[in-house]
Amino acid sequence: MVQTENIIVGISIGDLNGIGSEIILKTFEDARILDFCTPVIFASAKTMTFFKTHFKSGINFHNINNIDQLAIGKVNVFNCWNAPVKIEFGKADVKIGEYAIKSLEAATKALKNNDVHVLVTAPINKHNIQSENFKFPGHTDYLAKQLEGESLMFMVTDSLRVGLLTDHVPVKDIVGHISEDLIVRKINMVYDSLKRDFKIGKPKIAVLGINPHTGDNGVIGHEDDAILRPTLKKIKEEGKLVYGPYAADSFFGSNNYKNFDAIIATYHDQGLIPFKTLSFGQGVNYTAGLNKVRTSPDHGTAYEIAGEGKADSSSFKEAVFTAIQIYKNRFDYEELTINPLKKANKKV
Repeated sequence: MVQTENIIVGISIGDLNGIGSEIILKTFEDARILDFCTPVIFASAKTMTFFKTHFKSGINFHNINNIDQLAIGKVNVFNCWNAPVKIEFGKADVKIGEYAIKSLEAATKALKNNDVHVLVTAPINKHNIQSENFKFPGHTDYLAKQLEGESLMFMVTDSLRVGLLTDHVPVKDIVGHISEDLIVRKINMVYDSLKRDFKIGKPKIAVLGINPHTGDNGVIGHEDDAILRPTLKKIKEEGKLVYGPYAADSFFGSNNYKNFDAIIATYHDQGLIPFKTLSFGQGVNYTAGLNKVRTSPDHGTAYEIAGEGKADSSSFKEAVFTAIQIYKNRFDYEELTINPLKKANKKV
């Protein structure tokens, strides 16, 4: 990390037949955002010109073939391919999936090489990206393989943060994945992210139960009593403010979530249904736990409205802002932890 003034934001274009191009254009049509970040869209000049024309956007692109040609304060387009692409909005197409992966791979390479400071990914179609060379369920799993650290899906807004013990796991297999080791690792990852990425000094974390009513003393499953409660007790005895397990059905409706800095759900829908209900359009999917910052909007390709100019760019814009802020928070955290006397000396 070398600077925190004008952050270079790498952007993977996502599914070209979805709404990714539209929300990217809408985000950067407000030129004020270029005062504090420089976007690099990994796609092609021809493809982005097509989108600019289709959506009648006034953006002026700076096209580059090498990262050294990047222009600070402009919307850069890094050419990942030169061939013309047939865009058919709303259609799931394996060929289009190949372009999504070309963009993601180029953007990830730039992130690893420190050519961009953060990565924001537009939505992909998890089915049409699959190939002999790419066998990952999605962005998170791919980036976990490419970057250092252990990934954690962390859905965030200014007032709500939800992490998951298990993410893209079939419901029938959830219990088999939950162990004391997993619980400890995930809670530690959330705890460390809250301190490093969100500047929360003493995080307070709630954990939701595995079974309905947290098992009702074994009547509806024994996993909460056998695994979750004793593990949470051990973690709390170590000094972390971790509470639960809470019954998931009433936790959000009662507004209890507002008493915590983060909530850890035991499986995907248990956490993401309430998160998206409360925050849809404003939420951000943040991949915590890695050595690099990656965010994305909280929605998918939205084929049903693709190409119509109706897409809401709010979540993508929040993803850009969140990535920039987390990058800056990490910079500050590392500065202070490298020299713990720095803050004290400033007060002298």
